[in-house]
Amino acid sequence: MVIDLLGDPDVDRVVAASHLFDEDAQPAVTASFLRLDGHHLLFASIDGVDVGFVSGVETTHPDKGTEMFLYELGVDEAHRHQGVARALVEALLMLAQARGCHGMWVATEPGNEAAIATYRSAGATPPEPSVTMEWTFKPD
Repeated sequence: MVIDLLGDPDVDRVVAASHLFDEDAQPAVTASFLRLDGHHLLFASIDGVDVGFVSGVETTHPDKGTEMFLYELGVDEAHRHQGVARALVEALLMLAQARGCHGMWVATEPGNEAAIATYRSAGATPPEPSVTMEWTFKPD
């Protein structure tokens, strides 16, 4: 398995791997994400085929410093339970440390046993219970 940190030249690669995401990757949005400092996209490939990804976003706050938010993790169904997800999480952890982040965090649903097992296997511990709230905006 090879894990690559993607950058500006990789828009077409991301779009070609849209099956790994919830929806098709949009070229303009992908280009923007890859261009923004503190936004990271790592792909895992096996024998030249992209089989998984993890995205992370650095967040900085005046009294807390910078931490990495693991935004999303996805692995092709045929390659699950083979260590791909854990390798991607560990690669993002190493990137976060190399970039000077003081920690990394992720949110997942309480019933998502696969995600919880993956994050625990990569060394995560659950914090205090919390509730996630959201606002959804529709584009004009």
